[in-house]
Amino acid sequence: MLSLSKRASRRNSTVLRCDVVVDAYLHTTVLLHEAVDALAITPGGTYVDGTFGRGGHSRLILEQLGKSGRLIAFDRDPAALAEGQTIRDVRFCMVHNSFSQIRQVLQRLNVTGVDGVLLDLGVSSPQLEEAPRGFSFRLDGPLDMRMDTSQGQTAAEWLAVVSEARLEEVIRNYGEERFAKQVARAIVAARARQPLVTTLQLAAIVAAAVRSRKRERENKQNPATRTFQAIRIYLNQELEKLSLALPQCVEVLNPGGRLVVISFHSLEDRTVKRFMRESANPDTLPRGLPLRAKEVQLLSRHKLRLVGKAMRPGANEIAVNPRARSAVMRVAERVAAA
Repeated sequence: MLSLSKRASRRNSTVLRCDVVVDAYLHTTVLLHEAVDALAITPGGTYVDGTFGRGGHSRLILEQLGKSGRLIAFDRDPAALAEGQTIRDVRFCMVHNSFSQIRQVLQRLNVTGVDGVLLDLGVSSPQLEEAPRGFSFRLDGPLDMRMDTSQGQTAAEWLAVVSEARLEEVIRNYGEERFAKQVARAIVAARARQPLVTTLQLAAIVAAAVRSRKRERENKQNPATRTFQAIRIYLNQELEKLSLALPQCVEVLNPGGRLVVISFHSLEDRTVKRFMRESANPDTLPRGLPLRAKEVQLLSRHKLRLVGKAMRPGANEIAVNPRARSAVMRVAERVAAA
């Protein structure tokens, strides 16, 4: 059982607050009801919100839980943690850590299994709208881009020392930017003239480099979009943490428990899609073996069952919140051990 009113050790940057409902926050949560419905919540179950953000999903989960239900929320963002600490509900526990540490954190909380895990990936609207965070290429602010501002290298610090070859690799691999070489060259040339310290400074350099190649802008996408995405994903190790988290999520799920993941770009969704499919499909055995269906199942590592098809926001949601247009939600259910 989850121990309440408890502060655990701060080892590995983990801060737990378990005595921590909340005033409404003006933030539109993408696929809010669809994601929580996909968890198939039971009132007495234990659930994990791996990306608390501003708490939209968490608050709705709490509304559907009974008195014996539990919700454990993770986030690395100090602003999200502050928002989470306004929740005064004994069923709720706020954790300062990445969801890539889900197994270790649950062990410290003496939670042996959960009935659902929700991951809402990427950067949130509040983070984009706060210039000092450095995520936006439309607002002038310091080049920070860290999810957890209490630790790690800022974008400005990294851009000051990274080699042109490595910068090109990051922009190409994490931003899928076809003009990565030109952008990297322009950034390195610009930093030789003066330090790169603001978001608009970087955005202007990237825009000039991309426009010089006469790039066709699809859907009027800002030319700096892919470069900013690449730097943010790399600095925060977003794909690496996702790859570490997914198998742990399956491990901590009780039989019948749901894993719900909302992605916002192709790299994330590709990782989630591949993991769920591989976990749902038994290992391929040589043909002709004298095995019955049940024996094949016993020899396979079939851990998940895919639930429905990938879901995207409807036209009405996109009209209200344009940032939702790239969201993709995938759902899988833990299969009982044979």
